[in-house]
Amino acid sequence: MQTDTFTTQPVRKLFFHYLLPSICGTMVTSIYVLADTIIIGKGIGIDAMAALNIVLPLFNIFFGTGLLFGVGGSVLMSIARGRGDADAGHRYFSTAVLLNAATSILYMFLFIFFLEDIARFLGATNVTMPYIMDYAPYILWGLAFFSFSTFLQTFVRNDGAPRLSMAGVVTGGILNVILDIVFVFPLNMGMAGAAIASVIGSITTCLILLCHFFSKKNGLKFTLKGLSPSFALSIYKNGFTSFLLEVLAGFVMFIFNLQILKYVGDIGVSMYGVITNSSIVVTCLCNGINQASQPIISTNHGAGLHDRIQTVKRLGLRTALIICAVPAILGLIVPNMFTYIFLNPNAEILALSETAIRIYFSGFFVMGINIFVIGYFQSTVKPQFSLILCLSRGCILSVLFVYVLPLFFYVAGIWASVPLAEFITLAVALFFLKKTEKEVTA
Repeated sequence: MQTDTFTTQPVRKLFFHYLLPSICGTMVTSIYVLADTIIIGKGIGIDAMAALNIVLPLFNIFFGTGLLFGVGGSVLMSIARGRGDADAGHRYFSTAVLLNAATSILYMFLFIFFLEDIARFLGATNVTMPYIMDYAPYILWGLAFFSFSTFLQTFVRNDGAPRLSMAGVVTGGILNVILDIVFVFPLNMGMAGAAIASVIGSITTCLILLCHFFSKKNGLKFTLKGLSPSFALSIYKNGFTSFLLEVLAGFVMFIFNLQILKYVGDIGVSMYGVITNSSIVVTCLCNGINQASQPIISTNHGAGLHDRIQTVKRLGLRTALIICAVPAILGLIVPNMFTYIFLNPNAEILALSETAIRIYFSGFFVMGINIFVIGYFQSTVKPQFSLILCLSRGCILSVLFVYVLPLFFYVAGIWASVPLAEFITLAVALFFLKKTEKEVTA
């Protein structure tokens, strides 16, 4: 039934039917991180926000793992369905569930036993370490729920239930915000309260998404029959770029934190927290566009319907450009608006933020296009192109520039690193798109 829908209904109608639920689904990352950041920044203080920014790369790992197995498995499931092989689709889903569960358990033991060493490695100082140790342990005990929230969203949405996926995320996110406020302000639970609120919200999201398996529309079947290492390898191969998008964002955040500590100090890390959280929102919007497109592209790719794929690609690129232009323009016109959202800033923070936000946000103009093209190549099983683009924008160029540019432009060079990486990646992405279009028409 889902296959017929994706291959026969008007493409434009399908795309926009999935767009809002998909964006709401991917916003789960930003909802949990943003709620904690705003409440901690406003209710506890600048040092606490700096501590949270040091811990944020762990969230990238947890959510990235859910995307690794969720996107990797659901793309292959959709392609198998497009080819009429429902049994293979069930095996991809089952393998992905087992991989996600095993990896989450491994993370839990690793991070819990070595938490303080990991925090020091990420850049914790004597000022920020007490806040980190109040916050991180609760997050680590709930990390499986963060991973499975993104994992289940992807499969439930690809199984034709985008509204349930949206409902799960919105409900969990609203509950998280309410509990954040209650735990931090009236109950005065500090960092621990913010962390517990996030875990409860994520558990709620998972429970709602699990309701899909009791629905008459459920097409996801767990089975241990016919599983093989080849299924796991295919899932890893196809989902690895999604994992890298998240994890490299955390890695770049870690490198930036070290450079900012070197050039500015803890107050610079607090300022960078404003930028990273704004960037997380934009990235989630872009991922939502990707995930609205992915089941349509993958299923039609399996069915060999290339004209429908081209229509989705055009819609996705235009939507990404329009959505990402809004925060980019706001950052150029009213940069301090974003600072006041997250902090009660002093004069020193405001002096840093105006220039930093204007430079950094200019990269948003093309970020959406780059992320969409990466997802497009994943959905059409061209992981080599998506991996090159992912590494270019998410690691190689950003890290290179963040070390080189400050030597010539001081702190402004740090803020310019990511936008420059995005524009160079755009040129490579356009080259790859033209190359694949010639292959299809040849």
